Amino acid sequence: MRPVGWVEGGREHWHEDRWRGVEAVIRLDADQFAPSATLGLADYSHLEVVFLFDRVDEHALDLEPRPARGNPAWPPVGVFAHRGPFRPNRIGVSRCRLVKVDGLALHIADLDALAGTPVLDVKPYLREFAPRDPAVQPAWADELMREYYEGT
Repeated sequence: MRPVGWVEGGREHWHEDRWRGVEAVIRLDADQFAPSATLGLADYSHLEVVFLFDRVDEHALDLEPRPARGNPAWPPVGVFAHRGPFRPNRIGVSRCRLVKVDGLALHIADLDALAGTPVLDVKPYLREFAPRDPAVQPAWADELMREYYEGT
């Protein structure tokens, strides 16, 4: 795989919470794509973005069960029960608001990826891909996510 673009702006350094309102631009690679690649994208309010956690040392990954964020109050869970960056292929998936499309520049908000992050794919978010049944998650995940976007 090769990146389709990179994140510009937004956060330079990792901070776990309060991603709502963080604005950035996904700059699509002009060597790969003509501006027509984004035709029709501005009609959507949200995007699904697939990106690479490129600052995680792939040789230092510990795939043993652990509590999220190292919080001893939460139960140890396996690597596929986490959404964080310490993953076998270091792939992140996130939804964000699409603010504006300007050629190959996608102005976005609420993407939890750092400036310079390689973007592997961008897809419009469709409501029909949301779960049809109520989503269920453990209490520790509710606690973890309480300030992930909103925060105070």
